[in-house]
Amino acid sequence: MAQYHVPPLERLVEKFESLPGIGHKSAQRLAYHVLDMTAAEAKSFADAITQAHETIHMCSLCCNLTDGELCPVCRSDTRDRSLICVVEEPKDVFAIERAGDYCGLYHVLHGAISPLSGIGPDQLKIKELLARIDDSVEEVIMATNPTVEGEATAMYLSRLLKPLGVKVTRLAYGIPVGGDLEYADEVTLQRAMEGRQEL
Repeated sequence: MAQYHVPPLERLVEKFESLPGIGHKSAQRLAYHVLDMTAAEAKSFADAITQAHETIHMCSLCCNLTDGELCPVCRSDTRDRSLICVVEEPKDVFAIERAGDYCGLYHVLHGAISPLSGIGPDQLKIKELLARIDDSVEEVIMATNPTVEGEATAMYLSRLLKPLGVKVTRLAYGIPVGGDLEYADEVTLQRAMEGRQEL
């Protein structure tokens, strides 16, 4: 039985499939969508990827992504410079900003401590965080993910920061709005019980 092979199409599917969260079927759909683009649209798409890759780098202060020396948050005169929210990845900054309630600064670690994956403190942007701690910083909020690695990272950073005289807090966990108790795992229920507040 003859098989249908178009090597450039297969390579395009493979490239899409290498992206996180994209399975083979989704990769095929994306590849066919790209092929349906006009030549100008395809060039514009490719140019956007190339330009982003060439111009986006880490903010020299918070290690978030930016196309300038400083990211928009670090450049802003309206942010509360006494607060630093520590997150694992740049996408976490976007999630917190989308909520619209936080007005302080950020620090992006670019990962979490994970000995099994060969990621130790030296592979993260921890030295850069410690260099930012001065008399103007009153509180550092640990907003690492509620995973074993995220917890280990938060505890490690807490031990480094507390001797510097800065208040270290952790994001509260609990039952998500709209969630059912019966579907919550034991750790989530325990955290929700520990973090309860008076009504």
